[in-house]
Amino acid sequence: MQLNDYVFEPDLARATTIPARWYIDPAMLAIEEERIFGRTWQLVGRVEHVRNPGDYFTCSVVNEPLVVTRDTAGNLHAFYNVCRHRAGSVAEGCGNRKTLQCSYHAWTYNLDGTLRSTPEFEGVENFDKADYGLRPVQVDTWGPFVFVNLDPQAPPLRDMLGAIPEETANMPLERMGFYKRVDYEINCNWKVYVDNYLEGYHIPVAHPGLFKEIDYKQYRVETFRYYSKQHAPIRENPDSLYRRHLEEGAPAQALYYWVFPNLMLNIYPDNLQINIILPLGHERTLTIFEWYVLDVDRPEVAEEFHRSFKFSDVVQKEDIDICEAVQKRLRSRSYNVGRFSVLRENGVHHFHGLLAEYLQRA
Repeated sequence: MQLNDYVFEPDLARATTIPARWYIDPAMLAIEEERIFGRTWQLVGRVEHVRNPGDYFTCSVVNEPLVVTRDTAGNLHAFYNVCRHRAGSVAEGCGNRKTLQCSYHAWTYNLDGTLRSTPEFEGVENFDKADYGLRPVQVDTWGPFVFVNLDPQAPPLRDMLGAIPEETANMPLERMGFYKRVDYEINCNWKVYVDNYLEGYHIPVAHPGLFKEIDYKQYRVETFRYYSKQHAPIRENPDSLYRRHLEEGAPAQALYYWVFPNLMLNIYPDNLQINIILPLGHERTLTIFEWYVLDVDRPEVAEEFHRSFKFSDVVQKEDIDICEAVQKRLRSRSYNVGRFSVLRENGVHHFHGLLAEYLQRA
């Protein structure tokens, strides 16, 4: 597929968006899986699932089955969940165990990936167990989250996150426990959804409820190497959804971080909401929402969360309507590329630059 006919223009005032075919051509998804999702850090689980020696959980990235383990020495690992004998599964689900065993022929691996035993394998020549351990992948953590990267040459997770850990160090993230997960399936290309997230330009028209909560005039987007940050002060409104845990007059703002290509971190004074955007097809997207709530064991959390969720669900459904409408119209013969608002769409422009960078290199 020809990708080099789009030239990214770094000057926002002169730039055009990526072409419509990047959103609607079925051939794009396989290329994106290899060159973007297969080369970037993907959030796959929570540290609490591999906190203790022997803990493990399974997951997948671009249809690659993986298993994350905590070995007996306390070290974190991630491997392809593929037995080196004849490609059976060595783990299912999550739990705690001393070894990983293939469900096909019982080849057994230590939690550090080394091959431990191969039943009835006597007489096999030129075979060394040391050569047949599970294939590793990069794994790292930040805060309560576990990330993996299929590319052994990819830069460290810390490089992708940049200053986010420092900027959120004073926020009470350590007091926010997992509360709820909700999945939305959307009839649009995954990039349409990310485009929509990366600008507040549509808020006055598309999100009247959110518009009342934030000071839109001060809404700004800052871009960095692999991520961007949107921030806006929360209005001085006693009925504000996001001011209920703050002292009167205390400053508050909503922070929206996006990490290339598909992770959003929405940080409010009393809760953290993450979104993971996964393509299900070239015109279908899974959006995973997870909420982490301040002091999750408080008795009043359920009532407070119900109010937050109702608000979030309204905003999400407004975004779904927008994205699905855009996806249909990207097929119009009348549309190829668009232009950017210099004031409001630098985040989308930044995303398109990273897309071009990753997709246009072999």
